[in-house]
Amino acid sequence: MSYKVFISGVDTSAIPKLSNKESNELLLKIKNGDEDARNYFLYANQRLVLSILHRFNFDKSLTDDVYQVGCLGLTKALNNFDVNYGVTFSTYAVPMIIGEIRRYLRESQTSVKVSRKMRDIAYKVMQTRNKYSDIGAKEPSLDEIAAEIDVPIRSVCEALDAISDPISLYEPAFSDGDDCVLVMDQISDARSTENDWISSLDLNYALNQLTPKEKQVIDLRFYQGKTQSEVSSFCNVSQAQISRLENNAIKKLRDLMLN
Repeated sequence: MSYKVFISGVDTSAIPKLSNKESNELLLKIKNGDEDARNYFLYANQRLVLSILHRFNFDKSLTDDVYQVGCLGLTKALNNFDVNYGVTFSTYAVPMIIGEIRRYLRESQTSVKVSRKMRDIAYKVMQTRNKYSDIGAKEPSLDEIAAEIDVPIRSVCEALDAISDPISLYEPAFSDGDDCVLVMDQISDARSTENDWISSLDLNYALNQLTPKEKQVIDLRFYQGKTQSEVSSFCNVSQAQISRLENNAIKKLRDLMLN
């Protein structure tokens, strides 16, 4: 029984089946530069990509993307295949298709949701790196990659960051015998302890309980460093009123943070 499935706009039930003889004939034509034979061969071998997709467990919303990546692996396999290798094309192509799909899933299925556009840029970056590696060239710089795929270097950096696996702050950075140093120990700020952080939360909560006028006075006096006289002029009220507002606000803050 043939099942009709639409993936990436392709009716998979209409994909032709090739015999070994037909495949070999097409491969010879492709070797001689026949583009029609090449396109037909790639189309017919999309069945191979479909069969490989079933080996992977991934979010079904990525089916179209994974299928297209598999087709890229198929194309890459055809570009590198030689009839003199002494193996069938499918035997040669399967590892390449699997490799492309695995790489894509590793880069796209991170704990953090990444936009389609960002994933596409990241995939192009990895493809460019692989291309340089395949020809034995040194790894390209981020500037070279950005120029080749025609995107700003900032987008390249953001895409690579986006597909990087996040790590826990409690993950061991290194260990020395019985002592284990965590990631959070390496990035902690001695000037901002846990108690300081909690106090900061308490202060923010307390500030939000003040009236708008009291909050303005506290901001001008203690965050912007203005004198009572300057605050008085800024707010167009007497200095005595500013002093009264300031004292009331400080009393409220003290009571809220102690209770």
